[in-house]
Amino acid sequence: MKATHVYTPYRPKWYRKRVSTWWWTQQWRSFKFILRELSSVAVGYCGAILLVLLWSLTQGPEAFATFQSWMKTPLFIVMSVIAFGFVLYHSITWFNLAPKAMPVRVGGKRLPEWMIAAPNYVAWIVMSAVVIWFLLGGK
Repeated sequence: MKATHVYTPYRPKWYRKRVSTWWWTQQWRSFKFILRELSSVAVGYCGAILLVLLWSLTQGPEAFATFQSWMKTPLFIVMSVIAFGFVLYHSITWFNLAPKAMPVRVGGKRLPEWMIAAPNYVAWIVMSAVVIWFLLGGK
């Protein structure tokens, strides 16, 4: 018994629904997700500014003075305020994500989400208070 197969150049096309580039604007949940992902750009911006600050400190007082005058320009003040808002949003969503990423079980029962997220917020508030205390002179 000999089976012969006939192959044709025809290939069926899969049906794929066209998705708009702006699909994420149609649902609030998707919009928040994309906004959180975009907020990582602001985190990178803050990291880059920190690296430039450290570099200017290693180059001497003139380079640091130049960096300070550069950061006082209106463009960078506005960019820093926007970045602060995005970093704040990024931090809050990250802390709220922690209970989902790390479900803790005690005695076979899962801890409530607030018991996992709350220590993150407490540490954030304490560290912010310490930084503010140092910035105000630490007296």
